[in-house]
Amino acid sequence: MQVWVHGVSVLLTGGLLALSAPALAESMPAPRTVADDIGALEEQSYAAWKKGDAAVWSSHLSENFVGWGATGRIGKTEAVTALGGARCQIDGYKLSKMQITQLTADAALLTHRTEVEGACDGQALPAVSSTASIYVRESGAWKLAYRAQSEIVDPMKALKPADSDVWESGPTGDDDATQVLLTRETAVVTAWKDHDGARMAKLFGPEVQFIDIFGNHIGSRDEALKAWSGEGCEVSGFTFNGAKATMLGPDFGVLTYRAVYDAKCFGQDVWPIWGTAFYVKHGDDWLWSSGINVIAGAPE
Repeated sequence: MQVWVHGVSVLLTGGLLALSAPALAESMPAPRTVADDIGALEEQSYAAWKKGDAAVWSSHLSENFVGWGATGRIGKTEAVTALGGARCQIDGYKLSKMQITQLTADAALLTHRTEVEGACDGQALPAVSSTASIYVRESGAWKLAYRAQSEIVDPMKALKPADSDVWESGPTGDDDATQVLLTRETAVVTAWKDHDGARMAKLFGPEVQFIDIFGNHIGSRDEALKAWSGEGCEVSGFTFNGAKATMLGPDFGVLTYRAVYDAKCFGQDVWPIWGTAFYVKHGDDWLWSSGINVIAGAPE
């Protein structure tokens, strides 16, 4: 016999209550997704930063972590100190507008808007930034393998950091991985210089996110192609130095470098940047599959 209890269809079977199949399905929690798992880890990392819990960070980071510090590229050891929060007083934070792009089966990009109230080493932190985090699966667990932030600012009010020319991360690597990804990155940036959207389309992966030096977030491939092939920037030339590929899987690599441009965007000089590009191998080709640019010398 079927009856209704508080609007739910219930079967009476042998004196026992049994939910019907549709009601049972509705009562079951939805299975967790990669976005759920990574979003929760990102929240946990910020909670640990607020508490100054470096132990959490030691277990949270990939052994191959790469990111940006005060004078250039940093690895896991430096990141535990920089991100552990021991030198910081964080009064509050809020993460919003999260967007996940699963780049490979074992690598995912998370971007979000980050609002912070606090200071590190007595210096106020940027109030609002766009953040990019890369998570990779290692031994069945997701680990943070990259993080960088670009402060959200009005380009007309942005200030060039005093130490914009400082670089302590060495010369460009001569290993095969670095040379392959640097060649691809040079091709991508040259196509941007030439406003050649058709060429960029052949170099881009199927899914793309991008954060620029002013914290502007681009959330799709089409949006990126439209923005990068437009007429806002006039570029005469550029140079890369200090490039290094960090391979986080056979089909996924992170290229980090310092770039200097002879260029203006919307009438403003383009300052040196610390660039990051995420590359995914599709067949025999390494395709540009998201990135973030940070003003060189910007605070951690």
